[in-house]
Amino acid sequence: MPSNCCHPNAPHEKLKAPDWYVSALMMDRALDAILRRVKKLDREHDIPYLAGYSQDGKTIYIDRHLPKSFIFRGRTVEVDRFLILHEEVEKTLIDQLGLHYLHAHQIATRAEEAAVNAQRVTWKAYDRFMQKYVKSIGDERLQKVPGDLDLKPYRDYHDYELLRNMAAHIDQVPGMGDKAKAELKSYAAAFREQRRDEQRLALKASAKASTRRGPAAKKAAVETAKPAKTVKRKTGRRVVAASSG
Repeated sequence: MPSNCCHPNAPHEKLKAPDWYVSALMMDRALDAILRRVKKLDREHDIPYLAGYSQDGKTIYIDRHLPKSFIFRGRTVEVDRFLILHEEVEKTLIDQLGLHYLHAHQIATRAEEAAVNAQRVTWKAYDRFMQKYVKSIGDERLQKVPGDLDLKPYRDYHDYELLRNMAAHIDQVPGMGDKAKAELKSYAAAFREQRRDEQRLALKASAKASTRRGPAAKKAAVETAKPAKTVKRKTGRRVVAASSG
């Protein structure tokens, strides 16, 4: 398409419904508009959970081991565009609207799913392909982490073990790597303080319960107050901590 067309990156077709209706073509045009605004795409690093963004939002990171495409029903599907959409939407919601990461991630995932479906690709097939390449705690492929990677997603998951593993492999870009390690140290202190607060509240609740219900309930109350084990469950491409007794 000529560069002076109103939409150079997608076919200029007349829609069969008003522009405000759900439309695969309009979704594709919207995605193209976002892609044109990306300042830098980096595929040279190891990124936990496949994709992320720099602290200033100017760089989108996609894991260097993730293939750029996969085959779906006989055709090649390029995946970078969907990951870029997810990260751009997520970062914007966090920075501009002040959303918690987990809320922004949910909205971004649904935008990503809509874009995938607009290309006549099933989310199940797409997600199955992505899960093969996810790097998480202890992954031996996690060896080269960008020094300016935004750590908020991992902090909000309270994924301290992963953060500590990342700290050992942060690129020593002048000033950036040291700053990221300092941030990781502050996260660790915050996590420890939060755990202490939770334990204090649990002990206080158990003491109150034992006084109210008598000696017979004391043992059960103390057991309830013990810190819960942490297990992991997947949500989208990332892992979130959940409590189990």
